[in-house]
Amino acid sequence: MPTDSTIINSPLPWRSNTKPLMLAPMQGLSNRGLRSLFIEWVRPDVVFSEFIRVAGGKRRNLRPTQIQDLAPHRRGVPLIAQLIGHQPDLLAEAAQALQDSGVGHINLNLGCPFGRTTSSAIGGELLNLPQQIPPLLAALRQVVTGSFSVKLRAGYDQPRQIFKLLPLFEDTGVDFLVLHPRTVVQKYSGAADHNITAEAVQHTRLPIIANGDITTVAQGQQLLEKTGIAGLMLGRGALADPMLFSRLRNEDSNVPTAIELRHNALYLLGKLLPNYRQRYCGQSQVLAKLRSLLPYLQEVGCESLCDALRGAKTLEAFEAQLKRMENP
Repeated sequence: MPTDSTIINSPLPWRSNTKPLMLAPMQGLSNRGLRSLFIEWVRPDVVFSEFIRVAGGKRRNLRPTQIQDLAPHRRGVPLIAQLIGHQPDLLAEAAQALQDSGVGHINLNLGCPFGRTTSSAIGGELLNLPQQIPPLLAALRQVVTGSFSVKLRAGYDQPRQIFKLLPLFEDTGVDFLVLHPRTVVQKYSGAADHNITAEAVQHTRLPIIANGDITTVAQGQQLLEKTGIAGLMLGRGALADPMLFSRLRNEDSNVPTAIELRHNALYLLGKLLPNYRQRYCGQSQVLAKLRSLLPYLQEVGCESLCDALRGAKTLEAFEAQLKRMENP
C-alpha cells in the first residue's frame, strides 16, 4: 500500500488499475472519529471529510478544530476534503489553506439537496444556476495541486442535466466525478437511477465514481461489472453495514444475517462512544452524535436495539444500555 505522499503526487487518490471503494462525505456523521474507525475496521480506499462551508461571511482561516479533523489518517488512506460554497475567491483561499495544512485532495460539493444560505445557492442548488459553476471550477483548479473532484447530482430537476455539464468538467481540468443519480429536488426520495451513471461513463473521459443506494454486494458488483465506472462510494449503506467494504472486495454475495448486523451496530457504537467523549464537549453533544447514527442502523433491522438506545436520556444510560446489549 502506497503512502499518502506517493498518492498525492499521482493524478488520482487511488492506485492505478484498481476500482476504489470510498467512504462518502456525510454531514454531521463522517467526522474524524468515524472515518478512523472505518479505516481500522474495514479500510476504505479513500475517505471524505464532512463538507466545509465557505459560503458568505468574512475571510477567515480554518479553525483549529477543522485542521485537527483534516490531519492525514494513519495507515495511508487518502483523505479528500470537501468544500461547499458559491464565491470563487473564498473557495480558492480555503483550498489553499487546506493544502497548506497537509490536505492533498479537494472536492467541490454540487450535490447537497439542502444547499442554500439565506441569500445564495450552494451545493446542489447551484445546478439550478449553472452559469455560476464555471468560475468556481476555474478558481479551484488554479490553486489545487492534488486531485480536484466534483460530487454532484444528475441534475437540479432534470436527471439528464449531467450530460450538458460533462464537457465543462473536462474543459476545466476536473480529475474525477462522484455522481449520485438523483435530482436535487428528489432529495433522497425515489431510487438512484444508475442507468444515468452508466450512460454518463460513456459520454466522458473522466473517471466516474458511482454513489447512491448501493447497499448490497449484488448492487455494487453489478455496477462495477456492467457500467465501466471507476469505483464505488458507500454512504448510508456503509453505516448500516460496515462490512459491505470487505464483502465487496471478497465478492461475498451472502446477505448478512440480523445477528451479524446487530453485532456490527453494537461494535460501531461501542467504539465511537469513548472516541466521541474525548472529541466533543459535554454529554449532550456526545449523545446527540451517537443518536444521529441510529436511523441508519434501524433501516437494516436493528429496530429494537435503536428503540432501546433512543430511550436513553443520558450518556450514562446510553452506555449502560449498550453494555447490556453487548453482554445479554
